[in-house]
Amino acid sequence: MATAMVLILVAAGSPTPLLPIYEREWGFAPWLLTLAFGVYAIALLLTILVIGSLSDHVGRRPLMIAALGGDLVAMLVFLFSPSIEWLIVGRVVQGLATGAASSAISAAVVELAPERHKKLGAQVAGMAPIAGLAVGALFAGLVAQFAAHATATVWLVLAIVMAAGTVFTLFVPETSSRKPGALASLTPRLSVPAQVRGLFAATVAGTVATFLTMALFLGLVPIVLAAVFGVTGPIFGALAAFIAFGLGTLVSAGAGAVAPHRLRLLGSAGLTVGAILFIASVGTGALALFWASAVLCGAGMGASFTGTTRGLVPEVKPHERAGLFAAVYLVAYLSMGVSSIVAGLVVGPVSVRAMAAGFGVVTALVALAGALTSAGHRRTRQIR
Repeated sequence: MATAMVLILVAAGSPTPLLPIYEREWGFAPWLLTLAFGVYAIALLLTILVIGSLSDHVGRRPLMIAALGGDLVAMLVFLFSPSIEWLIVGRVVQGLATGAASSAISAAVVELAPERHKKLGAQVAGMAPIAGLAVGALFAGLVAQFAAHATATVWLVLAIVMAAGTVFTLFVPETSSRKPGALASLTPRLSVPAQVRGLFAATVAGTVATFLTMALFLGLVPIVLAAVFGVTGPIFGALAAFIAFGLGTLVSAGAGAVAPHRLRLLGSAGLTVGAILFIASVGTGALALFWASAVLCGAGMGASFTGTTRGLVPEVKPHERAGLFAAVYLVAYLSMGVSSIVAGLVVGPVSVRAMAAGFGVVTALVALAGALTSAGHRRTRQIR
């Protein structure tokens, strides 16, 4: 199940180095490129809102099969797209598929873990999406840099992978029994159990900062590298995303002995410093500061999101997990989608440099708020 989640996010990370290629070939405005990233996150968010708790009622496996099948359709739309409009359609379909998978697969990973390893299951659930984005960006970037028919090659390979994953999931054991209320669960609502509401509120700023940073490295960095630093090769945007998300994965994997509250605090601090370095790199044109920013932002993302999932998941009952993940992803992808679209709209009236600096300032302030709320929540619990 962790592999299935990685594959879905590999597909989600692959457009990062490819969309600038489409921009050059088809000559569309830069804001359409950021729109393609934004609509993916919004579609994912709406799907989570509607069916985020559905797998608690119909089981995990039907949602997982539908998600992988939907991603297969998205890969075929990308493969045969004749224009940016069709690419945006493909991103919407991909967002729907990823949204269907997010809460169901995350819950299944935790449930398949033995009872004594539930925290490890939560750690894997937090680590797999970041790993998938890292691999997807690097894979597509390498193909784009060295293959003659880069876009077609990437989408064809991923279509084959999604087809195989769909077949594989048919044989995965079900981890959640059916129960009534499936239709009622389609009514959009948050599901944050009472026992973790205080902790959930304390994690919101850190989650927003994490996914603002994801939006930066998935959707905006290729534009920034070209306009601010004069770096246009597709491999460089992909490498930046790989460094950020790869380090996030390594931090997640190696942080098993670190307490969740400490991870959230360190993660938010890393995101704050990373965003400041990004602002400095844009202002000075120093590429070395940009790469240092990618390192710190990546480590911060991994620590922050893993600290959030490890802190929340073990505190809730099995039938509450999918709804809880839906609430987490609601905060996450709303931040990612809206910020990408707003950044694209701002590029025209101002400039890429000004947009990037403003994006960095907002991210730094939200990450700092995340560090302060995490520290404050910990002190409050100690007093109690």
